[in-house]
Amino acid sequence: MKIQVHGAPLYAYTSGKPIDPAKPTVVFIHGVLNDHSVWILQSRYFAHHGWNVLAIDLPGQGKSGGQPPESVEHAADTVIALLDALGVDQAALVGHSFGSLIALEAAARAPARVSHLALVGTAFPMPVSPALLENSVKAPETAIHMVNVFSHSTLCPPPSALGPGTWLYGGSRALMRRMLASNAETNVFYTGFKACNDYASGEQAMAAVHCPTLFLVGRHDQMTPPKAAKALAAHARLAKIVEVNAGHALMTEAPDEVLFALRDFLAE
Repeated sequence: MKIQVHGAPLYAYTSGKPIDPAKPTVVFIHGVLNDHSVWILQSRYFAHHGWNVLAIDLPGQGKSGGQPPESVEHAADTVIALLDALGVDQAALVGHSFGSLIALEAAARAPARVSHLALVGTAFPMPVSPALLENSVKAPETAIHMVNVFSHSTLCPPPSALGPGTWLYGGSRALMRRMLASNAETNVFYTGFKACNDYASGEQAMAAVHCPTLFLVGRHDQMTPPKAAKALAAHARLAKIVEVNAGHALMTEAPDEVLFALRDFLAE
């Protein structure tokens, strides 16, 4: 589904289902050089278990048009505008990495619009090393390699993810290359990482969130270590922390555990 948001088409995977005003809505927000497909198991499950699902491609990348967000705040405004465009009064927000900061900021800006907030592989602050920022522009293939080395704790997922024998590292690299190539005018690798690095309002945003917040962390995450998420959780009003046996790519390395944690949290 494509929805006009801020004058440009924004793609949202819905599992082929129309938005039903009688059902609750969950929005899935991906990280840097990812797209809606990283939520494939989780989004399909919720779409077939009573939820409206909006697994988006951020603006200016993947199947979405417009300009890529240059800040977390800009991207958060896009999420709120998406709800406005569809007439959705309230939704649960689920974000991974960069997407977790976007979900957090959106929940702080419009607390009455967010029923649940799930921050997957999150941290605040979320600093990006100067070497990675530089390579995202000058040597993106090197940067993609660096990110994948630090994002994965296993090479093959359990059968319920993408199928037995799926090479997570190779699949992730292919997705990142495709997302980088999806915008010939703007380097979405650099803009995404810079937005993470520049975001300075995490603690204030967390304090402004009214809804329950799930911190879903990977035990072996080297990109956003669990201790960084737990520090942010100290500023939450209603925090729940769940740790799974995975690295930063939680949704594909531990798909069942992530799904069950989200299912149980959104049922509360």
